[in-house]
Amino acid sequence: MSGFFFSLGPDGALRAVEAAGFAPTGHVTPLTCLENRVYDARLEDGSHVVVKFYRPGRWSRQAILEEHAFLADLGAAEIPVCAPLGEEATLREQQGLLYALWPRTGGRSPDELPDAALPILGRLLARIHAVGAAGDARERPRFDAESRVREPLATLASFVPPSCARRYAAAAEAVGDCYEERSQGVPVHRIHGDCHRGNLLQRGDAWFFLDFDDFGVGPAVQDVWMLLPGRDAETLRQRAVLLEAYREFRDFDDAWLELVEPLRAMRFVWYAAWIARRWADPVFPDAFPHFGTEEYWERETRDLEDQAERIAGGGGGPEAAPGRAKAESGEAELTNEDFFWDL
Repeated sequence: MSGFFFSLGPDGALRAVEAAGFAPTGHVTPLTCLENRVYDARLEDGSHVVVKFYRPGRWSRQAILEEHAFLADLGAAEIPVCAPLGEEATLREQQGLLYALWPRTGGRSPDELPDAALPILGRLLARIHAVGAAGDARERPRFDAESRVREPLATLASFVPPSCARRYAAAAEAVGDCYEERSQGVPVHRIHGDCHRGNLLQRGDAWFFLDFDDFGVGPAVQDVWMLLPGRDAETLRQRAVLLEAYREFRDFDDAWLELVEPLRAMRFVWYAAWIARRWADPVFPDAFPHFGTEEYWERETRDLEDQAERIAGGGGGPEAAPGRAKAESGEAELTNEDFFWDL
């Protein structure tokens, strides 16, 4: 099955579109996505659909259906998201691969968030979280130390070189322990989970939240910090504006901001493990040529140690000083923000 996924091309996408009852013209364009295989297909009536093949072994059928159910809940609440097509069945199968079709949504992803957008996005995010809190997702990941630090560390055991292994593990475990301590009593619910600017789409005055592929159960602040990930004064000002609008629809305790830096550090570990899990996929060594080198892991270890030290020193709240965090680095190395698909 993995071999078919790796070799999947436009012909497979066309067959999937036809099997779903649509009439494609034969014009198919692959969309940028490392995790899944995604294609834009033109239909005979001039419209387009996007077909997304889910990577085998990543999500169970039920976990994918929970994603679709969350999107249906959001759509029913008139929140602008892109939901899969299909009145009776949104998830289909071709040669053992699960796939779904989606409407193509035009617009652009913002390089920066203008002040005028912050109240709109704050209210939308609060509404997403209100809907998220009204249901559950038993098959989706939890944003906790186990899934974001300890399980990734086990995955990375054969990738981190001996020169860095002990330091890297110690820093990661310190971050996980800190998150467990600080997250006590913080409410969790269904969240977007990967709410960076690349997963926003602007069309005129309207904003759409895209790509709920990584959605899970976690604290509201996960989506807030990813939308505005910086530590500088301007970002903190914008975050305050967004949260002021958020609170028009839903409570948000400023104490939850103490989770921002631990969540950022846990993402470092989770992201490295994501690459490691996909290393057998031929496109990953090409996309991440430095992964696995001594230089790469020395830099990763220093970044994680710096982050753990910042958190331990009380720099985990909104007054955190600028640092070397990846979200703000100017490195040319590709990041997860380079690998999303927009509908």
